[in-house]
Amino acid sequence: MRLLLTIVLSLLTSTVSAAASFDRKAWQQDYSQLKSELVERYANLAWKASDAGGIDLPALDRNTEAAVASAKDDTQAADAIRAFIAGFHDGHLSELPYLAVATTPPVEPSRPALDPAAPIEGCAALGYASTGSVAFSLPLEGLPGFKLILDGLGSTFRAGTITRSGVTLGILRIQNFRARAFPAACLHAWAELRQAGKAITPDSMREAAELRWFQDMAAEIRALRHTGATALVVDIGNDSGGDDSGDWTPRLFTNRPVRSARLLMADASDAGRYFADEIRDINEALAASQSHDAKAALTDARSFFSQQTAAIGEHRCDLSWVWREQRAWSPTNCNRLLSAGYAGGYSAGLARNALGDSKAAAALSSASTVQSFFGSWTGPIYVLADQRSYSSAEMFAAVMQDNRIAKLVGNRTGGDGCGFMTKSDPIILRHSRLRFRVPNCMRLRAKGTNEEGGIVPDISVPPTEGESERARAERALLVITNDLAGASRKPH
Repeated sequence: MRLLLTIVLSLLTSTVSAAASFDRKAWQQDYSQLKSELVERYANLAWKASDAGGIDLPALDRNTEAAVASAKDDTQAADAIRAFIAGFHDGHLSELPYLAVATTPPVEPSRPALDPAAPIEGCAALGYASTGSVAFSLPLEGLPGFKLILDGLGSTFRAGTITRSGVTLGILRIQNFRARAFPAACLHAWAELRQAGKAITPDSMREAAELRWFQDMAAEIRALRHTGATALVVDIGNDSGGDDSGDWTPRLFTNRPVRSARLLMADASDAGRYFADEIRDINEALAASQSHDAKAALTDARSFFSQQTAAIGEHRCDLSWVWREQRAWSPTNCNRLLSAGYAGGYSAGLARNALGDSKAAAALSSASTVQSFFGSWTGPIYVLADQRSYSSAEMFAAVMQDNRIAKLVGNRTGGDGCGFMTKSDPIILRHSRLRFRVPNCMRLRAKGTNEEGGIVPDISVPPTEGESERARAERALLVITNDLAGASRKPH
């Protein structure tokens, strides 16, 4: 009995102590700080505050203020602020792990030496690891007549063929849009560098693996064509995103000009860092160029980014209205956003071997880095996507759809859009030390809409009650072959 009484008294004491240490006013100040910094730095804020944004920001603000005001302890107050961030439904706007206060200076270990004779260990040390499911997002492998050409384990990508209604479809899986998620790309690049007698360093491997990712994709596309595929299905379902390869990759699937999305950045210090990076790359290309046309184009690009650097701070209109009302979205309104060219740089896109200077072309449009693989496929193409396709996968889907390279099949994508064009410092709340990352960019589609709204399929294939995943996979193939048949009957 005495032990039980001691435990109860201990619990009561700790509860009273926690309540006594709870500082509601400090949490309210944290919430005020969070809103102020979102106004300063969140690229999607004005869009989220419009009817197109899909949320009611004034209601979200009122609910959060009430939740913080009624919180009884730190846990409840923290949960209120976390619910506020979750209410934006933007995967790039999210909490970062809590960092304890450092009591001693951190010690960074030296980087391990890369042994040219140990590629598996080396690729692992460089962080190459599969971060997405190699299997197709729908179980196409389990359907009758499916032939697996490449398994996505020893090969970079999974690929296969299946024939329906007399049409052989080649199917290619892209589970992430970053080379580091593909160990096979690292191993292939490692072998290539070693065979060529080139140095194997973290930088050389990063460049080689990135290029090899595209090289392997082009090779697998050719393999599918050689096995008889006359139409291609690219599966990006359950693809969480990646990097700029989402903008580069569409060029592999057409020999026509491709335009990248317009890029906007929050009118804040992150934009200055991005512009500085662009100017550095342009200056390096200018120093190496011998082409008059290339130098003229690079000079124009440098002038643009220099002007935009000087314009930082000129678009900082009052956005405090977002917590009180909804207003119509337009990219021409004052949204605290700066034009930053296009997703791939200054140029919307360049043709293969434009300007006769590959380094200059890549500095103007980063997709030109892989121009040797442009047009690897030129036939009909469909992109299979779902609500778990995010970020760079959405960039890929939007560019494919907006440039009429492919039709999108499946479900609306998840709606993350653009995330970060340069390293961004997190918001750190002064009292609680909660940390949040904040997207600093926006990609605008051909009609001026924000990619963050998700990419709507041309052909919807939603799950239905009682339908297995195998049945839905078969239905997806049916709608694709029916669409192909319909296209073939149309007069040219």
